[in-house]
Amino acid sequence: MKALRFNRKEVRYVAAMAASRLRPGAGAGVGPLSLVEDDPPELPGEGWHRVWPRLSGICGSDLATIDGHSSRYFEDFVSFPFVLGHEIVGETTDGRRVLIEPVLGHAARGFPPPFDGAAPADGNDYRHLTCGHLEPGLQTGFCESTGGGWATEFVAHDSQLHDVPEQMSDETAVTIEPVAGGVHAALRAGVEDGDTVAVIGAGPMGLVTVAALRNFTEAGSIMIGAKYPVQRDLAAEFGADVVSSPDELSRAVRRATGSFMVGPRLSGGADVVIDAVGSAESITEAIGLCRPRGRVVLLGMPGVIDVDLTPVWHRETELVGSYTYGSELLRDGRSTTSFEMAIELADKVPFDKMLSATYPLDRYRDALTHAAEAGSRGAIKIAFDLRDERRRGLPTD
Repeated sequence: MKALRFNRKEVRYVAAMAASRLRPGAGAGVGPLSLVEDDPPELPGEGWHRVWPRLSGICGSDLATIDGHSSRYFEDFVSFPFVLGHEIVGETTDGRRVLIEPVLGHAARGFPPPFDGAAPADGNDYRHLTCGHLEPGLQTGFCESTGGGWATEFVAHDSQLHDVPEQMSDETAVTIEPVAGGVHAALRAGVEDGDTVAVIGAGPMGLVTVAALRNFTEAGSIMIGAKYPVQRDLAAEFGADVVSSPDELSRAVRRATGSFMVGPRLSGGADVVIDAVGSAESITEAIGLCRPRGRVVLLGMPGVIDVDLTPVWHRETELVGSYTYGSELLRDGRSTTSFEMAIELADKVPFDKMLSATYPLDRYRDALTHAAEAGSRGAIKIAFDLRDERRRGLPTD
């Protein structure tokens, strides 16, 4: 098979960090990522399937890994070498078109689920992520045993597979994984009827969170800071009431809430702020935009950063993490999952408009540079298109 493999090579990791300071995405040229021809992963056991990716997206966490900016916290939860790629629409041996829920949960690792009907990411003990018959790995795309979507073949467990609705295009399907993350963040936010919600970051995660807030909560006003025209257009189409430039978001929240300025922060602020970026600057801004005793949701993946938490203490701000997706209990008592809600939402919101360009694996450096510079180049989401790749061999099962 053909695959983009990430090896554990410290010298190349340092080189990627240095190169990415000059140009985002440049780590792909000098870092531990390489295009290889290799044998496909073995099927780990019963309930596992070979999957051929059709489209596989490039995520911010992928870029952080390639450029050497991801937190070393994850080192115990991955196994090297791994093949990246977790935003996947693919095809199984029996011709099913499937979405991949990439978390390698209890069922995939041979453990009983924490409760009946649990989604892969559910549970309050993460020991299974490093145990069982698989090598350690949070998700498909970070586990040596399974492979990932940036390849012509990988393996996935029954618990990870969702059938793609017949009417759904591949271009929409490849966005469902990030949409599920946005749904989970919107519900983790605990939005009350009439709340003012501010979203920082208008990349893919910020945009899908706006759509989830509009369709699954009773927010009174949803506002977002968007830097580029394509972001502003989609933010409005996906349901934002106020779309401002990023440096005007504080002013928009101030007007909406009648707050005063106290230094760089608002005296009041939004009831909920969702940070879809994950930098020191964005988290500081989120805390400053949130009213006392409000809630800040960390959706963007932070690394090792320096943030003054004094205002969190003083304003009694609630900080909430939002990692991937899971089971969701809705206000009407209905139990469902983030993925099921994302598939449902795709009938109402044209998420395929986020897919701006696709590349073959051979042009991975161009693809990763484009993804890293997406906003400034008028793009939102970049993906690898493997539909024309020749399948190499037949399944061994």
